[in-house]
Amino acid sequence: MTSVALRRISICVSVPLLLLLCTGAVSRAAESAPPTVETRLAQLEAKTAAVPAINSGDNAWLLSSAALVLMMTAPGLILFYGGLVRRKNVLGTMMHSLVLMGLVSVLWVLFGYSMAFGEGNAFCGNPLTHFLLRGVGLAPNNDYAATVPEQSFMLFQLMFAIITPALISGAVAERMKFSAYLLFMTLWVTLVYFPLAHMVWGKGGLFNWTSTGCRVPVLDFAGGTVVHISSGVSALVCAVVLGKRLGYPREPMPPHNVVLSLIGAGLLWVGWFGFNAGSALNAGGLATSAFAATHFSASAAALSWAFCEWMHKGKPSVLGAASGMVAGLATITPASGFVSVPSALLIGLAAGATCYMGVTRLKAHFGYDDSLDVFGVHGLGSTLGMLMLGLLASGHINEAIVNTCKIDGQIVPLTGGAAQLLNQLKGVLFTMAFAGAATFVILKAVNAVAGLRLTEEQETLGMDLSQHGESAYND
Repeated sequence: MTSVALRRISICVSVPLLLLLCTGAVSRAAESAPPTVETRLAQLEAKTAAVPAINSGDNAWLLSSAALVLMMTAPGLILFYGGLVRRKNVLGTMMHSLVLMGLVSVLWVLFGYSMAFGEGNAFCGNPLTHFLLRGVGLAPNNDYAATVPEQSFMLFQLMFAIITPALISGAVAERMKFSAYLLFMTLWVTLVYFPLAHMVWGKGGLFNWTSTGCRVPVLDFAGGTVVHISSGVSALVCAVVLGKRLGYPREPMPPHNVVLSLIGAGLLWVGWFGFNAGSALNAGGLATSAFAATHFSASAAALSWAFCEWMHKGKPSVLGAASGMVAGLATITPASGFVSVPSALLIGLAAGATCYMGVTRLKAHFGYDDSLDVFGVHGLGSTLGMLMLGLLASGHINEAIVNTCKIDGQIVPLTGGAAQLLNQLKGVLFTMAFAGAATFVILKAVNAVAGLRLTEEQETLGMDLSQHGESAYND
C-alpha cells in the first residue's frame, strides 16, 4: 500500500473521529452552560403545577379551629349543661352531648357531608355524592376552601354538626328517654341540620350569597341560622311537646354544681374563637377580625346581662354573667366576619339585655319549661344577631360582600341597610318555620314509635340510674 493511500485512509478515519469528539465537546459545553431565563421559567412553572395549592398556615389554623370547636362540645357543653341540672341527672345530661360526638360523626361519613356540601339543588346535596367520604381527600375543593385539603374542611364542618343538636339537649334535660333521644337526633340532623347547612353554605344553596345566581343572599358567617336559630327554635318545640318536668315550676330546681358550669362556660368562650374565626377558612386578616368581634361581643354581653340582673333582682349572679357571655357569643356568631369591633360591642350589649329578658320575662309569661334556656339564649340571641348584621355589615371588614353577589348579571352589594335587613329577615323566618315544623313532625313520629318521655317513676329516680344504671356521686 502506497504512502498516498495510507494518508487517505488516515484522513477518512480521523475526520469522523474528530467530528465525534467536537460534537461531544459541544454537547458537554451546552450541558455545563447555565440555563436561559426561558428555561428556568418553564422549569418553575412545571414545579408549581405539580404542587397542590395548599397553604400550611391556613391548614394548621383550620385543624386547630376544628379541635377548638370539638372542645366546645366535650368538655365545654358537657360541663356547662351538666352543672345546671340536678345531681340525679348529671350523667344523663352529659351523655346527651357525648353520644352525639359518635352518632353524628358516623352519619357525616355515610351521607351527612354529601347532603351539606355535595352537588345538589337549592335545598339539599345528593347524599350519594360523597358516600363514605368518596372523593374527599387531600386536594383542595375550590368551591369552599382553596388553600386547605378538602378533608380538613370536612372535619371542621363536622364539629358544627356535632354541637348543634347537642345544644337542643338543654331543653329536654331531665325528662326524655335515651332511646327516644337517639332516634330524634338521628332524624333531626338528617332532615334539619344537613339541608340547612347546604342552603346557607353549600354550593348552589338557596341562601348562599356566594353562589351563582345569589337567590336570597343571606349573610351568616358561622351559623346564626344553621346552628343557633335552628337549635333554639327546635328546643322550644321540644320543651312544649314534651311538657314540663315533674314539679315545675312549683318546686325549686337549682343547678347542682355552678362551678362545673363556669368551667364549661370558660371552655365555650375559648372554643368559640375556633367556631367564628375558623370560619374564615384561612389564617388571614378576616380570621383576626372575626376573633376580635367574638371576644368583645362576649365581654359586652356578660356585663349587660349582669347589670340587668343587678337592677332587676338586686344582685348580679355569677351564673348570670356566664349566661350573658354565652348569649353574646351566640349573637355575634352570624355577624363575626362582617362587622367592626364597635359594632360587635353594640351587638353584645343588646344581646345581654335581650336574652336576659327572654330567659326571665318571656319564659315566665308563656310558662314553657326550656330547662337550660336554649331558646332564650341561642334562639333569641342569634335572631337578634342576624337582624343587626343586616344593618351593620361592613365592606371594610369583608370586601367580598361588596362585589361577589350577582343577581341578573348585576353586582349587588350586601352591606348594611334596609335591603340586606330584608334578606336577613327572610333567612331567619324560613329557618324558624322549617326547623320548628320539622321538629314537631319528628317528635310525633318518635313518640309513636318509641315514646318520648320517661315514666313518672323513672323521672323521680333520675336519668342517671333509670337510663344508664350509674350515679355520678357514690359517697
